[in-house]
Amino acid sequence: MSVYLARRFVSLTLSLIVASFVVFFLLEIVPGDPASFMLGLNATPEAAANLRQALGLEGPPIERYFVWVLGLLQGEFGISYAYKVPVADLVADRLWVSLPLAIYALTLSTLIAFPVGIIAAAKRNSPADLGIMGATQLGVAVPNFWFAMLLVLFFAVTLRWFSAGGFPGWDEGFWISMKALTLPAIALALPQASILARVMRSSLLDTLSEDYVRSARAKGLSRRQALWRHALRNALIPVLTIIGLQFSFLLAGAIIIENVFFLPGLGRLVFQAITSRDLIVVKSVVMILVFAVILVTFIVDITYAIADPRLRRAR
Repeated sequence: MSVYLARRFVSLTLSLIVASFVVFFLLEIVPGDPASFMLGLNATPEAAANLRQALGLEGPPIERYFVWVLGLLQGEFGISYAYKVPVADLVADRLWVSLPLAIYALTLSTLIAFPVGIIAAAKRNSPADLGIMGATQLGVAVPNFWFAMLLVLFFAVTLRWFSAGGFPGWDEGFWISMKALTLPAIALALPQASILARVMRSSLLDTLSEDYVRSARAKGLSRRQALWRHALRNALIPVLTIIGLQFSFLLAGAIIIENVFFLPGLGRLVFQAITSRDLIVVKSVVMILVFAVILVTFIVDITYAIADPRLRRAR
């Protein structure tokens, strides 16, 4: 187990190093000068040069790369060009919106998908299975931003149960803040739940056709007993993979939903930073999201080893 985890840790660390290199140098070749953008069209070359020096944009790229990485390791993300505040403060404020939203949406998605996928697998080719597969196909096909607008029209405009957007802040109370995140979480969760339910059904059906499950059935276990005692745990490996990918997507890819509901999250921060050429914010936020993806991948790998003892014994 320790050897397996050590190898995964080394692999993920190398992935993080490569990702930092790619993120930095891709943004280096993006056309446009942040200093000129900030000063406007009438800026003199001398003023632009002075601002570039103040922002730390002068010097060889490889030197600035190592300065940037060292700052990341020390928790120093630099100063935002546009907001004139430390990037760490911006990220901290926005993370307390995006992270609870991602966890909320992933929890809803899992709670919906697991029983739905198990029921569909247990009642294969029945009307319930066909109805579930049809509903999940619709959930995959419908864009989440369109579904978000339907939720706003029905629950916010017509019924007035929720607000149409905005975030009051955690200082206003936990339940008030969670209520503000409910519609965005549902809009994010339902398409992901459709994908996860289909993967759960497919994985369970594949596992139920394995020899050891047929042997268990031959010894007298019913289909339901074989599913719960033997098939379910072994079917979790691809499901855990999808859950890990979904959390990464929900944390990093909720830009459209955050803009629909006017949520001050990381996705909206990146969008605003790109439009204002605030590259230090873009680089820092993207690296934080990359780190979150790699950390989730590492946690999923640990879960693999717990769910499948063969991985713990593998050399």
